[in-house]
Amino acid sequence: MSFTPALLPSLIEAIQLVIEANAEEVSALDQAIGDGDHVTNLQRGLEALMAERVELSEMDWAAAFQKMGMSLMSSVGGASGSLYGTLFLALSKAAKDQDLNLHSFAGIFNRGVDAVKQRGRAVAGEKTMLDVYIPVADYLQTAASKSVPLSDVLATVAQVAIAGMESTRDMLATKGRASFLEERSRGHIDAGAKTGQLMICAIVDVLTKQLTTPA
Repeated sequence: MSFTPALLPSLIEAIQLVIEANAEEVSALDQAIGDGDHVTNLQRGLEALMAERVELSEMDWAAAFQKMGMSLMSSVGGASGSLYGTLFLALSKAAKDQDLNLHSFAGIFNRGVDAVKQRGRAVAGEKTMLDVYIPVADYLQTAASKSVPLSDVLATVAQVAIAGMESTRDMLATKGRASFLEERSRGHIDAGAKTGQLMICAIVDVLTKQLTTPA
């Protein structure tokens, strides 16, 4: 099954709603070990995407990802703007001339996550958003190679994202402001990992409904 950019308005709206609903919780996480501005920065980027969602839905995937990346680069402050901008620009390059299905997206998303790793000079286990995105990317590659049914993939992606987010609780932060807290950074979930999990689960919900809604 292939997905078209006509889904983007629903995806962006779902993501904005879930971030809004969890803004207070995420702000508390970020204030504990970070700069405290992660949610407001992210919301600014989502407002920009909301304003463009209809236009984005009329593009092909490569063009839509590129526009989203540029919007996030210019509207989101802090490290998140650079990292999410990098993610979507890399998705754009990888998606050129491709239909989007499970097999193609697994490779496209993996390239996007690799670009974020390079930009952030980070790997899994350092208490960042990558502790969600790396295991999700790895799972998608495995699922695509084994031809796992899409409905099963979506359910497992949500579980992998939640497990990745939870794993950051006991990690020692080695990136960003949290790294200055050293051992005191343990015991707190990373705010970027939490919003990454929330957004992935929101996307899973939209796609699952798309699969189960009669044509």
